[in-house]
Amino acid sequence: MKIAFVGLGAMGRPMAANLQRAGHELQVHDLRPVEGFSNFRNSVAETVEGCELLFTSLPGPAEVEALAPQLRSVKAWFDLSTNSPQVVRRIHAQLKNVSFLDAPVSGGPKGAQSGKLAIWVGGDQAVFNKYQPVLKSIGDQPYYVGPIGAGTIAKLAHNAASFTVQAALAEIFTLGVKAGVEPLALFKALRQGATGRKRTFDRLPEHFLPGVYDPPAFTVKLAHKDMALAMELAKEQGVPMKVGQIALDELAAAMQRGWSERDCRVAMTLQEERAEVSVRVPRERLQDAMD
Repeated sequence: MKIAFVGLGAMGRPMAANLQRAGHELQVHDLRPVEGFSNFRNSVAETVEGCELLFTSLPGPAEVEALAPQLRSVKAWFDLSTNSPQVVRRIHAQLKNVSFLDAPVSGGPKGAQSGKLAIWVGGDQAVFNKYQPVLKSIGDQPYYVGPIGAGTIAKLAHNAASFTVQAALAEIFTLGVKAGVEPLALFKALRQGATGRKRTFDRLPEHFLPGVYDPPAFTVKLAHKDMALAMELAKEQGVPMKVGQIALDELAAAMQRGWSERDCRVAMTLQEERAEVSVRVPRERLQDAMD
């Protein structure tokens, strides 16, 4: 199948590469040339020409919405970006001859490289079913969530939960350590008693406990964008999110400190500063604990 792919950043490039490895003919575009793709195009219009399917992986709502007027030939467009439900529905309403589906992914750059990604899809289920084999070339867990915007809502809810839990855990760890519990012992106790959050807890030691936030797995800038979108959605739905607002404020404070390009978990160090205690465990001890 001839496929257009726009946006070859940390997530887009490996996802496009996996499509290429699966035998699809790709035409790709990014603001800057990227190696590894023979059919690089200089514009979006050139990229989609002659293609049946379009995938986009872009920084945010504004960049995705700017593409809509440039689309002509494709039959279906899956937006893999983390977007706004409002923008997604507006694009869907504007496009008359193109099936638009929101399909945000979860799994980070490592998941994009390995193909182990969750893909939450909103839109026409028949279109999802038709192109599900192509989606499986990008991620091993494509999942139809519901009508247009549903995939985006699921992604924002997922990320909002993750970032809110991070803010809460910063308080929990500083409380426990300052009260006299060794941080690794506290981590083991929390992990043992919180199997429902196992995935989130197991990812915590990678950055927070060692205090290593470079290179980032997920930047403060992107976390702030996703959390802000989730809070916008909560406001639209009349759902109060007090802790969510705190999490958003923490990410904003991290950006004000100049940490936009660092891993989003660096925001937890703000709580360490307030509590006047350091929560740090050497990586080798952490590895032993995880094993």
